Amino acid sequence: MSENNDQKFVYDFTEGNRDLKDLLGGKGANLAEMTNLGLPVPPGFTITTEACKVYLESGSEPVELRDEVTAHLDALERKMGKKLGQADDPLLVSVRSGAKFSMPGMMDTVLNIGLSDESVTGLARQADNERFAWDSYRRLIQMFGKTVLDVDGELFEDALDEAKAAKKVASDTDLDAADLKKVVKQFKKIVKAQTGRDFPQDPREQMDLAIEAVFNSWNTDRAKLYRRQERIPGDLGTAVNVCSMVFGNLGPDSGTGVAFTRDPASGHQGVYGDYLQNAQGEDVVAGIRNTVPLADLESIDKTSYDQLMHIMETLETHYKDLCDIEFTIERGQLWMLQTRVGKRTAGAAFRIATQLVDQGLIDEAEALQRVNGAQLAQLMFPKFDEGAKVEQIGRGIAASPGAAVGKAVFDSYTAVKWSRSGEKVILIRRETNPDDLDGMIAAEGILTSRGGKTSHAAVVARGMGKTCVCGAEELEVDTKRRRMTTSDGQVVEEGDVVSIDGSTGKVYLGEVPVVPSPVVEYFEGRMHAGADDADELVQAVHRIMAYADRVRRLRVRANADNAEDASRARRFGAQGIGLCRTEHMFLGERRQYVERLILADTDAEREGALKALLPLQKQDFVELFEAMDGLPVTVRLLDPPLHEFLPDITELSVRVALAESRKEPHENDLRLLQAVHRLHEQNPMLGLRGVRLGLVIPGLFTMQVRAIAEAAAQRIDAKGDPRAEIMIPLVGTVQELEIVREEAEQVIEEVRAQTGVDLKLALGTMIELPRAAVTAGQIAEAAEFFSFGTNDLTQTVWGFSRDDVEASFFTAYLEKGIFGVSPFETIDKDGVGALVRSAVEAGRATRPDIKLGVCGEHGGDPESVHFFHEVGLDYVSCSPFRIPVARLEAGRAAAESKGSDSR
Repeated sequence: MSENNDQKFVYDFTEGNRDLKDLLGGKGANLAEMTNLGLPVPPGFTITTEACKVYLESGSEPVELRDEVTAHLDALERKMGKKLGQADDPLLVSVRSGAKFSMPGMMDTVLNIGLSDESVTGLARQADNERFAWDSYRRLIQMFGKTVLDVDGELFEDALDEAKAAKKVASDTDLDAADLKKVVKQFKKIVKAQTGRDFPQDPREQMDLAIEAVFNSWNTDRAKLYRRQERIPGDLGTAVNVCSMVFGNLGPDSGTGVAFTRDPASGHQGVYGDYLQNAQGEDVVAGIRNTVPLADLESIDKTSYDQLMHIMETLETHYKDLCDIEFTIERGQLWMLQTRVGKRTAGAAFRIATQLVDQGLIDEAEALQRVNGAQLAQLMFPKFDEGAKVEQIGRGIAASPGAAVGKAVFDSYTAVKWSRSGEKVILIRRETNPDDLDGMIAAEGILTSRGGKTSHAAVVARGMGKTCVCGAEELEVDTKRRRMTTSDGQVVEEGDVVSIDGSTGKVYLGEVPVVPSPVVEYFEGRMHAGADDADELVQAVHRIMAYADRVRRLRVRANADNAEDASRARRFGAQGIGLCRTEHMFLGERRQYVERLILADTDAEREGALKALLPLQKQDFVELFEAMDGLPVTVRLLDPPLHEFLPDITELSVRVALAESRKEPHENDLRLLQAVHRLHEQNPMLGLRGVRLGLVIPGLFTMQVRAIAEAAAQRIDAKGDPRAEIMIPLVGTVQELEIVREEAEQVIEEVRAQTGVDLKLALGTMIELPRAAVTAGQIAEAAEFFSFGTNDLTQTVWGFSRDDVEASFFTAYLEKGIFGVSPFETIDKDGVGALVRSAVEAGRATRPDIKLGVCGEHGGDPESVHFFHEVGLDYVSCSPFRIPVARLEAGRAAAESKGSDSR
């Protein structure tokens, strides 16, 4: 470990600041920042993420770490005037995780370290509160046993329930010191029985084992699952915060709480949070005991309340954002235990961003960075129809908005199992804990009977954008019997359909119909942001979108194949069509014409099929050019795998065999079967398709080019402004493109001569094969534009069949960390992206004015849009519904790069 001799692994809270999140984790950096601001933070120190990385890589702590921890512990003991675990007056500490990015409840925490059979009596004397001391001790054994010694937590819960049942009380606060002594004795027996060793009495051993447990918690299954869900890198490691304990469980003049400087669900300003008297922090987060609203603290302890309000204002002004705060009151003394930029719902994100602009705390460019495309997409989901006939069975706290409908399930395993079978489910629990993460991800929404807006369920659901209703106390949840009972005795069994409204907290029996969201109505022009009755959220979205549109460099087009989709895309802000897939125009009744064309044996048969198709294609294009008048429309010539237009070989074989056995006429089917056998391909996605089809079937592409040209001429005659671009698909070599281009130019000239209309049609190609990307400089000699077909480019670069691999092994690849996200969802920057980048450079080197775009699904993916901005594309194209997301992300990418340039 000699390379670490000069490396510092431990920082006092007075040594750090909020800019050291990479090193101190979010919690440690913010504890240091609050200390620097002079706020009341209990003294402590932070073990860095670098120490965790060394531990995870080598299996042991850095050799220097123990000495550094000892030095900082000595300093802490001098500052506090007592030693860790001191018999007559013990210093107690908490050991908490703290990664760079917030991972609520995913990693480990242990409170009250330093308590032992000896020091618990000293604590009782110093606090003059025997019950408090024994309550703290039982909490230590319970948390240490579960977190550090890997004892099943339910064993402790069951023992505590037995103690309450024996005394006939409902809450653990009703147990006195004598009861808690018995609980401690029972807890210690559980530890001995489950681990084969006694609960450790040495306070330093307790602390060292807890630190090691926090390091290990970085790689628990639940932590890895959460990181995959939130796209948090797996190599960051966690910091460990060792903080002197302050106690909220000393009696009614003590307590603990969580506060938000604004409502994380709506974004509205006010007093938001939860408070719990005579409790420690984990009680609030776990949701085991129902809290009171933070506003009630004013009547409970006005001095602490006023001080907290002042600190909240200080922190929000300092961080210039919504802050999530954890605090404890110890006998009237307020202590700040944590602050962080708070997780919020999508609606709250947009409202808060514009509020902060109006308050002069941030500018529009920063507001744009405070929201993202995933949040905007959430706001476009439907909501429950307020006019529908419903059966409300309960109401809780609106913790995370949305309209979720599904079958009731009462455990995580069932939620995952049913979801994988195609069922939509609602996960119902008394309260959730980190072990429920699998089920929370699988479910449409989460419903709990306990907890508030700061409970585990609420915080995690908001982070995932998942609908959640918490603290529905009138609903009695029985997870063992898999049922929920309403206040009037109605029973909801597992499998019954329920609907939950995360915006109101209402719970309904059965399926409630949904209606479009106001944000979608705004984008479609049915709601005007300037109108008096416009929703506050719509106003916020309008303002941020307007700024994004002003600053973005990337234009946004739509993937649309008909006039209806094109019109909707235009309402959503599309600046043209980047991909019109003409094969979609040949489905349904027109399929027979293509079949005739493919199976034609003579020139006459082929020409007859093309002649029948021409007017149909022309009318399609007339309608499309009319809907997108004045905007570019890129029409891709036919590119289906050939098998899509041929009958299924098995069905056709059976049909022919049956006809032969019955001696029925079957000449046409037999001819068709022979042709299918002749054209059958083992891998149609890499077979006769795209430009190859146009070169092999004479007249096919020229028919399409003629239809495009005649439609454009007709629109010009009608005083329209068609801006057609013809795209040749699946080109791998410039020679293919040159042949098709020459034929296309000849057809366009013929139409120009016939109609007398001066036609200007751009001719380009898709870059969707690795060879095309590598030889892009040559291909640009014959192409006026490139459109990157990243769906096929991803398939051919990786050697994946998209239709097959996502179902077969992608799940395993994601679980093993080979993928952080599917390469079909977000562009693979190192592989596919590298080809895109090199093709852009080569294309522009050959033809400086070449137009460059992308029309694969990545065109609407937020992270991919940033990449396309970076490599210098001119536009992205995506499905109509994703256009607002692409517009927003294109603006964010521009603002982000401008900010980077200015720095």
